[in-house]
Amino acid sequence: MLLFHYHFWTPHLEETEKFYVENGFRTSLRTGKYQGEYQTFNPPLEWDDFRNKPITFRIIEVRRGAMNITFGFGKKVMFDHIGFLVTKKELDKICHNARSMNWPVNTNDRRTFIGTPYGFRIELQSNADSIDGTRSSEKMEGLELILKKEGFERDLSKLLNSPVHFIRSKIGETPTISKAVMSGILISNQKDPNGVNVIGKVGETN
Repeated sequence: MLLFHYHFWTPHLEETEKFYVENGFRTSLRTGKYQGEYQTFNPPLEWDDFRNKPITFRIIEVRRGAMNITFGFGKKVMFDHIGFLVTKKELDKICHNARSMNWPVNTNDRRTFIGTPYGFRIELQSNADSIDGTRSSEKMEGLELILKKEGFERDLSKLLNSPVHFIRSKIGETPTISKAVMSGILISNQKDPNGVNVIGKVGETN
């Protein structure tokens, strides 16, 4: 099991992509609605090629090593979900645990989403092609969440059937990610346009 992902809705699409690309991520996907149809605007296209077009971006994906971060257009910044890369056996067990906790489970061919009572969702992904490398030293080491109530760490450990030490939460008014710790990122304590403090573990790269 690997923590690999988070997703935000945001009005700061270009700025968010720029932040992560400048910190070593690559843009792997841009999908948006233009002239009534969903189209891709992937690299080698750059923002100068389409900035003035009325595109509503559904998803922009950036990757580095064993990390995958996505964001889509929203009128305000809103945290949507975190994601774990799991085996088929882990997926079945976690879904069973979620149902026993009365947490909703929504599964399709590509991924599974579990609803939580904490104001965001959890994605379970079993496709290894969601990241660039499972053995990469560039990975998500931990997250700090802001949540409206206590108990998430306890419930997450129950859901995953394992103690969870790499995600911590604090009480606040709006659910969000306040801190993301990443190995292989040669920065320290920079805030992305959506308020996530991205902290690099310098010297972790090969």
